Amino acid sequence: MTQRDLNRAIARATGEDSAVISRLGFVELRGGPFERDVPAVVDWDEVEAERGVAIVPQRPRRTRVPA
Repeated sequence: MTQRDLNRAIARATGEDSAVISRLGFVELRGGPFERDVPAVVDWDEVEAERGVAIVPQRPRRTRVPA
């Protein structure tokens, strides 16, 4: 399937103009689903511990109350 064929098929399915679909940059997916070896989440506590950075809780800001 060429890019032009893909754009036309998406345009037919969505009712959009094929020029709009072309600008959005759809691409054909190839191969099966990609499985990550590592989780897609970041444990920031672990990252900071590895860097040797202390996590210091911040105090809430005081707001002025009009007199």
